[in-house]
Parts: sequence; structure tokens; C-alpha cells
Amino acid sequence: MEKMTNSVNWVEIPVLNFERAKEFYSRIYNYEMYEETIGQCRMGFLPMEMESQGVGGAIVQGSGYTPSSLGSKVYLNGGKDLLTVLNRVEGAGGDVLIHKTKITDEIGYYASFEDTEGNHIYLHSKE
Repeated sequence: MEKMTNSVNWVEIPVLNFERAKEFYSRIYNYEMYEETIGQCRMGFLPMEMESQGVGGAIVQGSGYTPSSLGSKVYLNGGKDLLTVLNRVEGAGGDVLIHKTKITDEIGYYASFEDTEGNHIYLHSKE
């Protein structure tokens, strides 16, 4: 198989209480989340530049979407310094699980939090 620019194309974070989850992610990213119903799923889109054709994601409420701390590990972009987002987690109703931790000079930093739905989500930033 040929090499690809990104190994991930899209991420969907399951939620049970859409309004609560929308408020949480809107607060930690400090933006107004756009939402849309597609088929039987209610989706709230995480911030990204649509023109860049980068990797995106959404919170999703619908049949088959059950939050869990045991599933795949999703790393969201924390921007230039993930502390900007991480420092808003507890005020938005989540819990910080792993504080900002250096991986290597080349890779940068990561942290983890539990959102209002019980998902364990990771953040990554270069600085």
C-alpha cells in the first residue's frame, strides 16, 4: 500500500448528552460548535480549517455511539501549547487525567482528560 499523508481521516467521539458535550468542547476550545443532523446522528464538529483538507472530527449522538474510557485513544490537536485547552477542562466539567507531559523534543507533549461523557481523550502539541 502507498504511504498516505495522514493515517487517520476522521474521528467521532460518542456522546450520550449532546448539549452537555457540546458545551464542554465549545468551552475547552473557546469556540461556537457547529452542529448538524446527518441520517440518524446528531453531530457537533470540532474546530478545523475546512479548506486545508486536514483531519477532522465530531462529537456524535446516535444509535451505536456509547462513550467509553476503554476504546480507541484519540489525540486531539492542542494547538501551539496544549495547556490552553487543558486549563479549561475542569471549568467545563471534565477531569484532567494526565497533566502536560513531554514525549520527546521532536514529538512534543501530550495530556489526557475525561470529558463530561466519560470518554478518555488525549491532547497533543509541539510546545
